[in-house]
Amino acid sequence: MVLNRRTSPPPRNAGRWNFASGLLFRYCLSICFVPIVVLQGRIQAQQDPVTEARLAETQRVETIAKAMPATIGVFSTDGQGGGSGVVISADGFALTNWHVVDPCGTAMYCSMPDGRVYDAVLAGIDPVGDVALIKLQGRDDFPVAVFANSDEVKVGDFCFAVGNPFLLASNFQPSVSWGIVSGMHRYQYPSGTLLEYADCIQTDAAINPGNSGGGLFNGRSELIGINGRGSFEKRGRVNVGIGYAISINQIRNFLGQLKSGLILDHASLGATVTANRQGRVVVQDILPGSDAWRRGIRYGDEIISLGGREVLSVNEFKNVLGIYPADWRVPIEYRRDDEEFRVVVRLDSVHSREKLLDIVQRGPEDPDAEPAPDRTPEKVPEKEIHADKPLSPRAQSIVDSHFEQRDGFANYRFNRQRTESVWNAFREQANLMSLKGKLKLTGHDQEGSPVQIVLDDESSGLQMGAAAHVLTGESELAKQLEPTNSGGLLAALHLWRRMLVRGPAGSGDVFSMGELPDGNGELREVLVCNSDGVQVRYFFSPQTRLLTALEFWSSSDVDPCEIQFDEYRQIDQISMPHRITVIGQNDFRKVLQIDFCTIGESP
Repeated sequence: MVLNRRTSPPPRNAGRWNFASGLLFRYCLSICFVPIVVLQGRIQAQQDPVTEARLAETQRVETIAKAMPATIGVFSTDGQGGGSGVVISADGFALTNWHVVDPCGTAMYCSMPDGRVYDAVLAGIDPVGDVALIKLQGRDDFPVAVFANSDEVKVGDFCFAVGNPFLLASNFQPSVSWGIVSGMHRYQYPSGTLLEYADCIQTDAAINPGNSGGGLFNGRSELIGINGRGSFEKRGRVNVGIGYAISINQIRNFLGQLKSGLILDHASLGATVTANRQGRVVVQDILPGSDAWRRGIRYGDEIISLGGREVLSVNEFKNVLGIYPADWRVPIEYRRDDEEFRVVVRLDSVHSREKLLDIVQRGPEDPDAEPAPDRTPEKVPEKEIHADKPLSPRAQSIVDSHFEQRDGFANYRFNRQRTESVWNAFREQANLMSLKGKLKLTGHDQEGSPVQIVLDDESSGLQMGAAAHVLTGESELAKQLEPTNSGGLLAALHLWRRMLVRGPAGSGDVFSMGELPDGNGELREVLVCNSDGVQVRYFFSPQTRLLTALEFWSSSDVDPCEIQFDEYRQIDQISMPHRITVIGQNDFRKVLQIDFCTIGESP
C-alpha cells in the first residue's frame, strides 16, 4: 500500500531568495577569484624574468640616452690634457671642474656626441669648490641637462655618471657607469692648499680619472651633481667604488657669479667652532669685526642650525657652510644660557682676495689628475695642435674673440657684458635716458615728520624734521655719514642719483657681482661701484628689472646703510620710487614716503 504524502507549497518568496542566493554566491566567488587571477598574472610575470629584464634594460637605456647629448669631452688645445663636462644652457654654458680647465688655460676644445668639436673659452671659476664654467661657441641651441633638486637625493637612489674616463672619448662618445647613491653630505678636507669638497654626493658608480667635471644623473636623467673626486688605489689609479660629486644645489648658489666671469671664494662665518663635552657645536673663536659678531654671536654660543639645516656636528657645520659663496646671507639659530636666538648673517670670505688670487695663480693640487695620452680628438686637425707654442692660431682666435684679461677676474668679458645687460635693462625699464639735473624728493617719514631730499652733482642736502644735513665735495664721502647711525644715508642717495644720471661709465669702477640675496632673502642681480673711497652695491630684480635696493659701505667692518626702493611711479615718464626704507646701524630705521618728485628743477 502506497501512502500518499502531502507536501507543503513553496514559500511565496522562494524564487526571489533563490535568485538572490545565486547572485550572492557568484559575487563571493568573483571576489575570491579576482585575487587569484591577479596573483596568477603576477606569478606568470615573475615566471618570465627575461621579459622583466628586457623591460628594465629598455628603461635604463632610454634614461641614459636622455643625458648623453649634453655631455662633453674637454681637451686642451695642445692635446695634452682633458676631462669631462656637461652643457647647462642652450647658448653653450657648461660645467666642469677647475682642475680640468686649469691646464687648458683660457681656451679649450669640447667634443660632443653629435660628432663635432666646439671651441670653448673659460667663463668663471670657483677654485675652492673645484668648479669651473666654460662657454662653448658656435650654436645657440645646444642640448642641455635638466637640473634636479639635489636636496631630495636619498641613499639608495639609482644614479649614473657620464664622461670621459681615461680620455677614452676621442671618438666623441662618452662612457657611462651606473650604480647607486651610497652616501650624502660627505665632507672632504681640502686637497693641498685649496680644494674643499663640501656636502658631496657619494656614489659607487665608477668615477675614474677623466670623469672629472662630468655629470652625475638620477633615474629621471636629471643632473644631481658634477663628478669631482674618486678614491683610487695608490699604484694602479683604479676606482675602488667610492666617488664624489659636487651637489647641483651648491653649484646653483655660485652659478650667477660664475656667469659674471668672477673668481669666487667660499664662505666663512668669521668664527671657528668645536664640539664641547656634550657633543654640541659651540663657537670656539670669532672675529670682532665680522658680521656674525655684529649680529650678536659670541664665544661659547651653541650653533643650532645654519641655513635652515640642523647642525649636529662640526663636520655638518662645515658641510652647510661650504655650499655658500662669500657675501651670501643665511639664517643662523644659536643658543646661549638656554635662550635661543635667530639672526641673519652675511658670510665672510675664507681667503683674503690677495691670498685667493695667489693660490689660483699656482693652480690646483689635484691628487686625481690623469696624465693625458699622446693624442687629440679625431676631428681636430693635427696641424692646429702645436704643443711647442702657448696657443695655436685657432686657440688664439678663440681668446681674441671671447676673452678679456683683467686682474681678479676669470674672464672680464663676461663681467662687462653682464654689467651692461643689467644696467641697460633697468635704464630702459625706468626710462632714464632723459634724466638729468637736480633730483628733489619731498615727503614724510613713518612718524609724519616732513622730509626733503635734494640731490645734485657736487652737493646734496637732506632735511628730516628739524635736522638738516649737507654733503659737499670738500670732504671724503666715507667721513660724511649723516644722519647719525644711518650709515651714510645722504652720501648713499647722492651716489644713487649720480648712477641714475651718469650710468656705470660715469660713476666709478663698476662691475657685476652676479646674483646674491638681498636683505629680504630675494635673489638679485648685483652691480658694485667703487668710487670716492666707498662702495655701493645696487640690487636689481630679475623679474621687474628695476633697482630694488642699494647698500652703501663706508667700511667693511661696520654695517652698511641699506636702502630699499618700492612703489615705482612715473614722473615725466621716468619711473621713480615713492617709498624708501632705510636700515642703518644701532636699530636706525626710517620709512620715507615720497609725495612729490621733481627732476631737473631748482629747489
